[in-house]
Amino acid sequence: MVANLAEETKKLSRDISLGLVGSMSMISIVYCLMALALTMMVKYSEVDVNAAYSVAFEGIGMNWAKYLVGICALEGMTTSMLVGLMGQSRYTTQIARAHMIPPWFALVHPKMGTPIYATLLTTVTSCILALFTSLDVLSSVFSFSTLSIFMLMAVALLVRRYYVTDVTLKYDLVKFLLCLFVVIGSSIGATVLWSTDEKGWVGYAVTGSFWLFGTLGMALLPNQRLPKVWGVPLVPWIPSLSIGMNIFLIGSLGKAAFYRLIQINKSPLLKREKKVPIKCYSWTKGSPVH
Repeated sequence: MVANLAEETKKLSRDISLGLVGSMSMISIVYCLMALALTMMVKYSEVDVNAAYSVAFEGIGMNWAKYLVGICALEGMTTSMLVGLMGQSRYTTQIARAHMIPPWFALVHPKMGTPIYATLLTTVTSCILALFTSLDVLSSVFSFSTLSIFMLMAVALLVRRYYVTDVTLKYDLVKFLLCLFVVIGSSIGATVLWSTDEKGWVGYAVTGSFWLFGTLGMALLPNQRLPKVWGVPLVPWIPSLSIGMNIFLIGSLGKAAFYRLIQINKSPLLKREKKVPIKCYSWTKGSPVH
């Protein structure tokens, strides 16, 4: 979400790096402290999946705390919704600038300096979807989409670092693609083993070894493009680890998430039964061109 606001920062190289590192560090620390506090109140196998902290506080006699947890949870969901809409509106602005949707949605408010029409579009659309869609369906589809985007961003980072058009040798390109295929394939293999409740360690050792050798193979390749100001450290290890973790989390969503995503993406891929000829008009003569 921080990276989506890169265009609105005063000093890009400083603000985005501090924002990413600072926000992720604080979130990780708070998350670990909350998990530690929860497991100190109740055994991890007895945690209520629907209301973990409320039931835990009630179990130790602090009934008043469950109401405070409810208020904080409501505030957190509201904040998450507003932050999500803010990031999504920036996506919509870039899509409008590419003329994939009407460029009117890319207009920026002259006083506020924010994409007002893109914000209204995403807000209204999100409210309509939330009103007529079940929460578990939305959460699974959005989780699948978000994790897929994170995985593709890691892949794009590797491609950008190790491939440059008309510069990278064909031999190096083949080795890079082979290593990338091994990393993705081994991550999928480990996810399948986990989903099938594999008890032995041999399968995980094999898939982990393939992942390690695939990442090591990319590390031995020459870098075709280096960041000028700041960039992701420990490439390709961190992007490769991100690919594996996101594929694993996608696999943990269950079969229903895959079916829902296929159903949602099926309609744009359906072909029209009746093809209608489209007339295009020339900008100079105004005559129709078939």
